[in-house]
Amino acid sequence: MIRKCESCGQQNRVPAKHVMHTGRCGKCHAALAPLSAPLEVGTQEFREVIQSVTVPVLVDFWADWCGPCKMAAPQVQKVAAEWAGRAVVLKVDTQLHPELASEFKVSGIPHFVVLKEGRAVQQHSGLVDHRQMGRWLEQAS
Repeated sequence: MIRKCESCGQQNRVPAKHVMHTGRCGKCHAALAPLSAPLEVGTQEFREVIQSVTVPVLVDFWADWCGPCKMAAPQVQKVAAEWAGRAVVLKVDTQLHPELASEFKVSGIPHFVVLKEGRAVQQHSGLVDHRQMGRWLEQAS
């Protein structure tokens, strides 16, 4: 995973298991804040994250053409910021990664899945606000 330093702009490679932790920039040694934004992932990154992190993972299955997905995006962003360091929020484009959508039996989008220790513990299709997403993450903690 690549995380950009807010101080100097350096791209820092961070192992998937540490995406929710703080760290230091390899160039300027400034603190890297915990991941506070949704992380757009492909199949390989998805698998690396869900198999290695120790915190709950919220996955937003979406597509660019989907109006409700666009309405959900600010709510997903907000929950990522609120849960920084305590959860990881992933975004999976169902058009680019239909194999992941199929694996989780996504039939409508937006579709949300909460994973704990790599296993789905909550799934929901349809628009919800950040408070509901937060409740799902709380239950999975």
